Amino acid sequence: MQTSLSRRVQSIPPSGLRKYFDIAATMPDVISLSIGEPDFVTPDAIRRAGIQSIERGETKYTSNSGTLELRRALSDHLARHYNVRYDPEEEILITVGVSEALHGAMLATIDPGDEVIVAEPCFVAYKPSVVFAGGTPVVVATCVEDDFQVTGAALERAITPRTKAILIGYPNNPTGAVMSRERLLDVARIAEKHNLLVFSDEIYDRLVYGVEHLCFAALPEMRDRTILLGGFSKDYAMTGWRIGYVCAHAEILGAIHKVHQYIIMSAPTMGQAGAREGLVRAEANVQEMIRSYDQRRQVVVSGLNAIGLTTFTPRGAFYAFPDIRRTGLTSDQFCEKLLMEEHVAVVPGSAFGACGEGFARLCYAASMANIEEALTRMERFVKRQR
Repeated sequence: MQTSLSRRVQSIPPSGLRKYFDIAATMPDVISLSIGEPDFVTPDAIRRAGIQSIERGETKYTSNSGTLELRRALSDHLARHYNVRYDPEEEILITVGVSEALHGAMLATIDPGDEVIVAEPCFVAYKPSVVFAGGTPVVVATCVEDDFQVTGAALERAITPRTKAILIGYPNNPTGAVMSRERLLDVARIAEKHNLLVFSDEIYDRLVYGVEHLCFAALPEMRDRTILLGGFSKDYAMTGWRIGYVCAHAEILGAIHKVHQYIIMSAPTMGQAGAREGLVRAEANVQEMIRSYDQRRQVVVSGLNAIGLTTFTPRGAFYAFPDIRRTGLTSDQFCEKLLMEEHVAVVPGSAFGACGEGFARLCYAASMANIEEALTRMERFVKRQR
């Protein structure tokens, strides 16, 4: 029987994140450091706002763009933290998570044959989102020697007459890297020189440790060529609420809005009420999460280094990316054996791009007790590989 599946879909492999999560779910006594999910419950003020929204009977669609109250609060939030302001009526769209924002932005701006430069290692959805839009992802590898920051020289080498855009995600999943101002300015210079769009996924923007996150759109002359992607899942522990956003120049945002209209009527109404409350009243909760993640980050990095898995010091998000090559195992072998023998679930670095081979991703958004036990089990495992 001739397959009825599109070649485009067949060309995309299954997500490397799901395999180990699904196996771990069937096993007892597993410590899962695989999925990037905060272990905090959504802050109380946000939960109450969602509940009150339902109790008021706010269970219908909102505007396609999202509630104006949320968009105004988000505009103020971005201006306050990053000194970049978007018109809440024309330049902000509330989406069903950042995934919808990313796919909508790609569909609105990328034509078949257009090339999008993607800095790897990166979130697993980046290249598929380009492919689903009919574009061609062009990979630029980052490396630990450059602190996993994409360099201007690497981007310049990847430019062709068909290059339409650059896609970056910092603070980075899976490495935890944060871009310096100097490196961001390099990206900006190249984008301006070649008249490129920049998709900037900043979902982990508030989760930084000892450094400052710089919003790409706030750089000189970058606001109108940047498509800023963000959301509430990570910073506000709202993964299940599915509230994201995209900000862009009105002309670009209008095109993304058109895609959104035909795919999604509107983001969840009660989730939008909660998100607005988060922006207005949950700053203390955000700071508490940052402090807690920072403590866990330090324990994880020192613990991995102590057992012989050299680990780049992450400055953002909640991931560590240890080098596992000294074990003699590939990333897949390391993660599968670790799961089967010690019941610790982590994700192979290769799931985030070919340059992630030789590394593994650990999510430290887990309890300190589970982190410490996982390190003990990993130490036993690493010793057996020598």
